[in-house]
Amino acid sequence: MFWLKNKTVLITGGTGSFGKKCARFLLENSEVKRLIIFSRDEQKHVDMRRNLFPTDKYPQIRYFIGDVRDEARLRRAFKGVDFVIHAAALKHVPIAEYNPIECIKTNINGAMNLIDACIDQNVKRVVSLSTDKASSPINLYGATKFASDKLFVASNSSYASGHETKFSVVRYGNVMGSRGSV
Repeated sequence: MFWLKNKTVLITGGTGSFGKKCARFLLENSEVKRLIIFSRDEQKHVDMRRNLFPTDKYPQIRYFIGDVRDEARLRRAFKGVDFVIHAAALKHVPIAEYNPIECIKTNINGAMNLIDACIDQNVKRVVSLSTDKASSPINLYGATKFASDKLFVASNSSYASGHETKFSVVRYGNVMGSRGSV
């Protein structure tokens, strides 16, 4: 992955199932200058630093506490970042149904905060992870991810017009062994 050589990559939700696997892949298969793990869970940061990616072995890794709901923190985290992989989400269907506003705040408002911060900080490329549940959604989780997908796609033309930031969305289904999947 020569295109990542000497680049800075940030993963939101970086301490989750996908974030850890993605971090491992990037550290083993590219020469990133800096890899930033962005997550709101302090204990997961500690566990990841101790057990998976200690900074003495991986000096290019940074652990950044933050929440996609906090736009100012995103702006700070994205300074000097080339690529963002957006994996942060509230994804458990029953939890989303019981706490709908929390799901909306993270999955929709958090997506908009991320889009604004990426544009303002001149991030080059953003890939947002979505879900098969966003296709013809039948629950709140799917509906919030569908709305998030629409925000990212629209940001390429109408919203981010004149800016160099490019947004992409990838959808996938249940992943064996991840937290919350079948």
